[in-house]
Amino acid sequence: MHLQAPRYRYPGFTLLELLVVLVILGLLASLVGPQVIKQLSSSKTKTAALQIEELRSAVELFRLEVGRYPTNNEGLDALVARPSGVTIWNGPYLTKKVVRKDPWGNDYHYRFPGEYGDFDIYSLGSDNAPGGEGEAQDVGSWH
Repeated sequence: MHLQAPRYRYPGFTLLELLVVLVILGLLASLVGPQVIKQLSSSKTKTAALQIEELRSAVELFRLEVGRYPTNNEGLDALVARPSGVTIWNGPYLTKKVVRKDPWGNDYHYRFPGEYGDFDIYSLGSDNAPGGEGEAQDVGSWH
């Protein structure tokens, strides 16, 4: 006599199999999740540094053509709109024709004369306050 394994009417996964898969997915998420978040925050800081470099180059081009750096009152807006009293202006000096905000949605800060160079361009990071660490750190043209 040949014994045959019982056949189930409804094929699918057992509760135990589903629980094992959920535990494995949970472990993977707990290991991978923090690394992904760490990379995302550092990429915002790198993006801010690249945008500051673009703004720094545009300010230097402004100086070469106008003969001076933008004043604190004109700020970075002088890169996209002719400041009053300026006769030689071949702008806009930014390709997007707009001064972008930093990756956290805040305005970039411009200071002339600068503390670290002829001028300073900087972002105050995610907290929009001086100092900080990690994603809240300041990013400036002098770094």
